[in-house]
Amino acid sequence: MEETYKDRTSLVKGAKDIAKEVKRQAVKKVNKAVDKAQDGYTQRSYNRFQDEEDDDDDYYVQGGNYGVEVNDDEGSSEATEGHDEDDEIYEGEYQGIPNMGQGKDGMVALGQPMHDEYKDRHELETERKADEEELAQQYELIIQECGHGRFQWALFFVLGMALMADGVEVFVVGFVLPSAETDMCIPNSGSGWLGDIVYLGMMVGAFFWGGLADKVGRRQSLLICMSVNGFFAFLSSFVQGYGFFLFCRLFSGFGIGGAVPTVFSYFSEVLAREKRGEHLSWLCMFWMIGGIYASAMAWAIIPHYGWSFSMGSAYQFHSWRVFVIVCALPCVSSVVALTFMPESPRFLLEVGKHDEAWMILKQIHDTNMRARGQPEKVFTVNRIKTPKQIDELIEIESDTGTWYRRCFVRIRTELYGIWLTFMRCFNYPVKDNTIKLTAVWFTLSFGYYGLSVWFPDVIKHLQSDEYASRVKHFRNEEVSHFVFNFTLENQIHSNGEYINDRFIMMKFKSVIFEDSLFKNCVFEDITSLNTYFRNCTFMNTTFYNTDLEQYKFVDSELINCTFFHIRTGCQISFDDDYSAYWIYFVNFLGTLAVLPGNIVSALLMDRIGRLTMLGGSMVLSGISCFFLWFGTSESMMIGMLCLYNGLTISAWNSLDVITVELYPTDRRATGFGFLNALCKAAAVLGNLIFGSLVGITKSIPILLASTVLVCGGLVGLRLPDTRTQVLM
Repeated sequence: MEETYKDRTSLVKGAKDIAKEVKRQAVKKVNKAVDKAQDGYTQRSYNRFQDEEDDDDDYYVQGGNYGVEVNDDEGSSEATEGHDEDDEIYEGEYQGIPNMGQGKDGMVALGQPMHDEYKDRHELETERKADEEELAQQYELIIQECGHGRFQWALFFVLGMALMADGVEVFVVGFVLPSAETDMCIPNSGSGWLGDIVYLGMMVGAFFWGGLADKVGRRQSLLICMSVNGFFAFLSSFVQGYGFFLFCRLFSGFGIGGAVPTVFSYFSEVLAREKRGEHLSWLCMFWMIGGIYASAMAWAIIPHYGWSFSMGSAYQFHSWRVFVIVCALPCVSSVVALTFMPESPRFLLEVGKHDEAWMILKQIHDTNMRARGQPEKVFTVNRIKTPKQIDELIEIESDTGTWYRRCFVRIRTELYGIWLTFMRCFNYPVKDNTIKLTAVWFTLSFGYYGLSVWFPDVIKHLQSDEYASRVKHFRNEEVSHFVFNFTLENQIHSNGEYINDRFIMMKFKSVIFEDSLFKNCVFEDITSLNTYFRNCTFMNTTFYNTDLEQYKFVDSELINCTFFHIRTGCQISFDDDYSAYWIYFVNFLGTLAVLPGNIVSALLMDRIGRLTMLGGSMVLSGISCFFLWFGTSESMMIGMLCLYNGLTISAWNSLDVITVELYPTDRRATGFGFLNALCKAAAVLGNLIFGSLVGITKSIPILLASTVLVCGGLVGLRLPDTRTQVLM
């Protein structure tokens, strides 16, 4: 009996094993049938795919009812619905959205079919590469079916606000620096840190947020980085200490650094090939609008010191802080608008999220068709190729590790993933392109920022020379019993004697007293700027409510003198900065001058090609930069600056388009972020070199900028032409 029972048990178990094996073989046949249909689909127009059917759908299995049917009208396959605890779970099936077939290999990255575990990584990467090439062709057809309309224009303005915020961030530091230096009593040795630290933050942010955009998505990365920028930009307008102000501007720059690589990657992935070059160039105009906005707001707000208020002597809120708040508005606007926009469908397909990508593409199609007055037009795409997903096993220590240790492991893992994606930018076939793009980005940034961002210093230096040439000298004055109640400006008084004189309600601007005697004098309600007393003698003199601190008395002797209510710190007054209006106006003109270049580049980008525009613009910019050497007046220098900016903007626009088109989707934002970070590093280097030479000679930095621009343009001509390529 026992042997009979054992034999019967063995037979039952064997039958079950045979049934399960037959079931697996049936599922494999279904997968092969679907893959065969999929291959046929890629050879025909996808809008005819839904009409095709398999002739061999049903498979009948002995030993049990394991019927498998591929149903065109249902969103799931029965091939993977019935299983017992010993069955393998096939996770490749499609779920939820209308689809041609289910249980198919490589269509949705919820897992890997069973047979993939026997393949090495090289084979999986080869299959993924083939899937990506097929997806690139199919996605271009889908975007063409969706059309170009209301959705793209809505996204255009939303991303434009983010790009506008980046343009504002570049200009805001140069505009607030003179006022912030005075308000916070920043010494000359520390003033350069403000501009450099913002670029440092933008450099790190561009690399980090660009890499993160390839990990978590374009929209998500852009939302976070713009929120960081808006928060710290707003906070920096209220802080009082210079160190805390630097800290806030550092993180503000870190946040805005991710705008450019993410915005261009995001927008390029919803544009068809014939629209991409033109509309990415139009998008670049928002950077110019940001510069114009910053210049106009600085011109309108900073000089109005009547807008300031104070709470005691510890807290001062001047108009330049109002300007900082106003400059944060484009960033806040972009964050609010981004919450209503979807993720890039191209990114979702790249990471295997077929359902979400299909729904967003349908949304794009329906939005554009409704705007065209064709709401009845149906989105005919049922099935989109998704690349094979290669899973990475990561141990998070969820059972034994503490929460902060798990967070640390997660952050370290994400950073390591960003680094691996960055290193893939130097693998074949994009390695040569990365090296050439590195040279072009560095040279263009070095030349452009080296001259444009620090160009106000050139104007200020020319004005200072002119101002110094009009200085008035007074020697051997003898003044007694006189009341001075007017402004003294740009004067040098030597070997004078002032006896029983009263200096009341006065302003001293760039006034120097040398080897002079003040006896029985009174200084009351005095405001001074660049005013010093060198080797002077004060006897029985009273100082009341003045800002004449000890450092303004150089090698001077004070005998029996009295100080009452001395105003310590720096007293800010726009009237003291004779060149501020002029600087704002020059930046406004220089930014406005790029408008013609933007229009020309947008109209000709797809006609003459990216490379012709890039190389030609950089060479012409180098030539115009060279002619700045012969500028002998402010008006001539400003005119050449406007010409230089107008020519350079075409190079920037074409370089942005080429960069997004040369990198594949899985590393597009990372590569763009790296190059944008290099751009900021070159800008800092250019600022340091040109800034150190601006007071000595102007020929060296101008010749240097001209040389690097021409060389960079020649390298740019060696890049591959991407005008006729689909987005990889």
